[in-house]
Amino acid sequence: MALTESNEFRIGTKAQDFNLINTVDDNFLSLENAKGEKGTVIMFICNHCPFVIHVNSELVKMANDYQKKGIHFIAISSNDVENYPQDSPELMKQLAIDENYPFPYLFDETQEVAKAYDAACTPDFYVFDADLKSVYHGQLDNSRPGNGKPVTGIDLRNALDNLLANKSAIENQKPSMGCGIKWK
Repeated sequence: MALTESNEFRIGTKAQDFNLINTVDDNFLSLENAKGEKGTVIMFICNHCPFVIHVNSELVKMANDYQKKGIHFIAISSNDVENYPQDSPELMKQLAIDENYPFPYLFDETQEVAKAYDAACTPDFYVFDADLKSVYHGQLDNSRPGNGKPVTGIDLRNALDNLLANKSAIENQKPSMGCGIKWK
């Protein structure tokens, strides 16, 4: 697995709207309809990436913790499913059910959304405030498969806590790392 680091995403950047199929219920969902009252986390993930598999349970736990506080989570897979059929919408739906995802798992078939966000890897995390302006783009925490560090979500949790406390964005944002998005 090739390790890819997330691209820079300037704080204050407005979130790009989208309208993608939610593989869990087969309905289209826009950012406008999925955003949270106080904030929104957009995560580029996929089914097969070992880095995503490593953090899946923390993503579920974190979403359950923060969604009741007004921060909604949205997962998006943008991988090329012709060359990576394990990331197909049918298998995305099954994974969302198996992992008890408390958030929509959207399929970006054209990869236009990933390009609009300049997403580079899975997982890739973006946090937006109530006005859909970027306040965080970085790693979940320092844990990676095989490095022995526990998955805590501390970096993303700190960003969300800052947002809820109306504090300014964290200055030292470490990029996320994972598998590169599988481009067509």
